[in-house]
Amino acid sequence: MLHVQHLQKSFGVAAVLSDVSFVLNDGEHVGLIGPNGAGKSTLLRCLVGDAQPDGGSIVLSPVGERIGYLPQAFAEGDHRTLGQVVADAQADLRAAEAEFGYHPGYTRADAVLDGLGLGAIDPSTRAAQLSGGEKTRLGLAVLLLNEPDLLLLDEPTNHLDIDALVWLEAFLASYPHAALLVSHDRAFLDATVSRVLYLDPESHGVRAYRGGYTEFAAAREQERLIQAQTWRRQQEYVDRVQRDISRHKSVARSIETSTTPNQPGIRRLARKKAALAKSRERKLERFLESDERVERPKLHWPINLDFLNFAPPPGGRAALEVQDVSFGYPGAPPLVEHVSFEVRYGQRFALVGPNGSGKTTLLRLVEGRLQPDSGRIRLGKNVRLGVMAQEHETLDPDLSVLATVLRERPMSQQDARAFLPAFLFSGDSVFKPVRACSLGERSRLQLASLVLRGCNLLLLDEPLNHLDVESREHFEAALDAYAGTVIVVAHDRVFLRNFARHVLEVRGGQVTRSGW
Repeated sequence: MLHVQHLQKSFGVAAVLSDVSFVLNDGEHVGLIGPNGAGKSTLLRCLVGDAQPDGGSIVLSPVGERIGYLPQAFAEGDHRTLGQVVADAQADLRAAEAEFGYHPGYTRADAVLDGLGLGAIDPSTRAAQLSGGEKTRLGLAVLLLNEPDLLLLDEPTNHLDIDALVWLEAFLASYPHAALLVSHDRAFLDATVSRVLYLDPESHGVRAYRGGYTEFAAAREQERLIQAQTWRRQQEYVDRVQRDISRHKSVARSIETSTTPNQPGIRRLARKKAALAKSRERKLERFLESDERVERPKLHWPINLDFLNFAPPPGGRAALEVQDVSFGYPGAPPLVEHVSFEVRYGQRFALVGPNGSGKTTLLRLVEGRLQPDSGRIRLGKNVRLGVMAQEHETLDPDLSVLATVLRERPMSQQDARAFLPAFLFSGDSVFKPVRACSLGERSRLQLASLVLRGCNLLLLDEPLNHLDVESREHFEAALDAYAGTVIVVAHDRVFLRNFARHVLEVRGGQVTRSGW
């Protein structure tokens, strides 16, 4: 259906896509993954014609197949109402059905809007007035109602709560046409795709893997193991040949210095040794320059995660007590009512629930930014509260990574540089200014700062937003080594199941406690 051959795209001298080739068959659902900045969105924009490739070909067959594209931003300048947007989508589908014989899907409008959490919004609300998350979900709803032959979705899981994620997974599982999905949600990829295309940030090409994310991760780990084993064998060979070359040269020099021209037979042996050394040097150079030479594997997580010297101060048995708390914004019904729960020191809680249910409000009540209408919130003895800002506004963009941690706790540069590798900052990366750091690096740096402040109760509101899969795994590993108490709002189910042992679900004004 979609044939991409030898696609090339550069911005100035920086290559983004290089010799990208793949085929997407009718009805096939494929995931496109890779680090942030690798070129995934650029590839999708080339596929829909919003960006022109520098070379290669993109062929969609048969001619007339419809493409539906969801970019990461939607409806910024759209002045239609939500009802008008949905009605226009229905009209487009009816026109397509009349012209091409497509099966009408517009009777699903209410189900799609409800499934994506838009059913309760007044249809007269203008699209431009919706929140960023609501705009994304509206764009997704329009695409699903149109049922295109090829669905291109760039981060469709952003701004979706777990209920909407589960609904979208079920919808896509039964979607009859082709789909190419960019996502960092591992559980979502496992549930929706049968093949993964990995966009390599170094080669700028794609590699295909069978299965969902779990199978892809296992295959990549096996590749890393094979690469490491092969590199070690080759390095042993290189070391052995270099020692042999050095030995032959040493023998030749020793003969030359210990003999005279009157001993031509012995000096002939020296020349043979020198020639043999030169021959082996040329052979080694050819091997080092050949395609069979394997690069040294990059340092891969986990690395030293020793927080013993930076452990948070001990807290009491109860880190947090919430007793019969109710809260509502002025002029609106109560958002939460008669909420009570206790968090003990060292526990990890996932705070889950539909969008708008009050999760962020509950965190702000615990933080003290909001005051309850009734009830009481009490922090335990010796509890030091730390809050991770979603927009990283607590970081000074002009400071380096190293200067940031030195500002948080008096210590030597040597101690700081020994601490930072726990957050995947090592070598020259510690001198990088915060403004040049990726979102994932800033999230890890914020966590490092909170640890150094001695915070032993962390409130994390969507800390994984906009992080690619590798950055999420790095953040999880760093957070898992943290010894304090954590309450985290997140929609990444793999992260929540791996990290949190307790669940607080906010729904219908109530908070229910459970475990996984």
